[in-house]
Amino acid sequence: MALFPITLTVTTLLFLLLAVAVNSEDPYHFHTWDVKYATLSPLGVSQQVITINDQFPGPRLNGTSNNNIVVNVFNHLDEPLLFTWNGIQQRKNSWQEGTLATNCPIQPGTNMTYKFQVKDQIGSYFYYPTTALHRSAGGYGPITVHSRELIPVPFDWPEDEFIVLVGDWYTKGHVALKKQLDSGKSLGRPVGVVINGKSGKGDGKDEPLFTMIPKKTYRYRFCNVGMKNSINVRFQKHSMKLVEVEGSHTVQNVYDSLDVHLGQCYSVLVEANQDPMDYYLIASTRFTKEVLTTTAVIRYAGSKTPPHEALPAGPVGWAWSLNQFRSQRWNLTASAARPNPQGSYHYGKINITRTIKIVNSAGAVDGKLRYAINGVSHTDGETPVKLAQYFGVADKVFKYNLIKDEPGEIAADKISVAANVVNATFRDFIEIIFENPEKSVQSWHLAGYSFFAVAIEPGKWTKEKRVNYNLLDAVSRNTIQVYPGCWAAIMLTMDNAGLWNLRAGSVERSYLGQQLYFSVLSPELSLRDEYNIPEDQLLCGIVKDMPRPKLYTI
Repeated sequence: MALFPITLTVTTLLFLLLAVAVNSEDPYHFHTWDVKYATLSPLGVSQQVITINDQFPGPRLNGTSNNNIVVNVFNHLDEPLLFTWNGIQQRKNSWQEGTLATNCPIQPGTNMTYKFQVKDQIGSYFYYPTTALHRSAGGYGPITVHSRELIPVPFDWPEDEFIVLVGDWYTKGHVALKKQLDSGKSLGRPVGVVINGKSGKGDGKDEPLFTMIPKKTYRYRFCNVGMKNSINVRFQKHSMKLVEVEGSHTVQNVYDSLDVHLGQCYSVLVEANQDPMDYYLIASTRFTKEVLTTTAVIRYAGSKTPPHEALPAGPVGWAWSLNQFRSQRWNLTASAARPNPQGSYHYGKINITRTIKIVNSAGAVDGKLRYAINGVSHTDGETPVKLAQYFGVADKVFKYNLIKDEPGEIAADKISVAANVVNATFRDFIEIIFENPEKSVQSWHLAGYSFFAVAIEPGKWTKEKRVNYNLLDAVSRNTIQVYPGCWAAIMLTMDNAGLWNLRAGSVERSYLGQQLYFSVLSPELSLRDEYNIPEDQLLCGIVKDMPRPKLYTI
């Protein structure tokens, strides 16, 4: 049996216990995770799956705004491992981000403790492994953050809430899929779709996923945890009232179905207002030649009547999806866990100090497939970028600003492979434009921040297109989709010091280089702006045996 050195030090424990005593308003939640392999059959075919505490999907991290989360991860796999907390902003604390540019991986037979606060956040998120192609084997699970009791939410408290993690799935193991990408080939099409790690037979005999009491209202939290495809979700004979998108309460529009793009999370209210029987929840791929579909049974309490076989059809084309995006608005009258409540953050009146255009491309390097941002395909080295910065050896590990803010025309055969790190000025208000010249829908996630998704439009972006921006009530979120031949615009203040990952939602694309890091350094090097390196931080690469730099002070 592997021995695990305990990295939660006595000093750390004393600090945490003191924090609990002094800051009773910000409680701590402690979790211990045993990450292992198991043989499961998500699509009816036995394969190796990554479980956490013998669960797939993994256990729910559930808390309240400003709670402190401590997760001690024991790696029982035969490969290094890291987790990221998709959508949790990690204020001042990119040390906990869990990517290979911010952290040394947890080696097999060892453990590491993540410590972070869900500061000024509410909403629906998820975690997943970022190393190798582990996400294709599972290892993911939900994160839910509730408002404090004194902060009202803009809807009546539901009878219950249900987590729905949907995504496409491959039946090849993660080792084989990684080998496929490393050899220069694409992953190809997924085999099916899973809901909470399972695919329904659709014969009416599946065990119910959830049970609803007639006349009661339920909250469903949907997240697309898949590898490659957007997913549409819908119910038989039930509509959905949208109430939250990635931490923001929304205007409560009603939809028959919702497109959930890679990495995105939505909360909806569903009223059990139909005849008391079983119904299907349907999840199907979008923008694919062959539509992959799966179902799960939603049962009315006491029902013995199976669901009808006829399924409601999903939408067709990306114009429908674009219109759905445009219909989603931030609820400016709702209280929430955010620095500027009641819509007082007038982002549309702040001067833009920098515009960065992001253009995705695909091409070959030495005969192997790579994906790039502005012609640069990111790669990770033995020394994480964050550690190289902190220990003062950045010049030995990477170069800043290899890409231009205005890239011009990007040639697919002009891709270079390097660590892609972009300097950003602390507290600048910036605009990022995503242009998608390819034929598939792209999805982007920015770690460490929520941004205002102000526009998605066909064609190419110009400054004149700013007249089409929503400068009043764009949803504050952490992902954005970009349709084929379209552009998307987001706006944000770079006020979270640290090293933060902008990555493609497609696991294949991010693994093969379609990501970059924003380096947001506070000139004061103060604890007011960024936390010190944790005492038990894993060290590797050229910094492994270096003396630690002087700690930040206030």
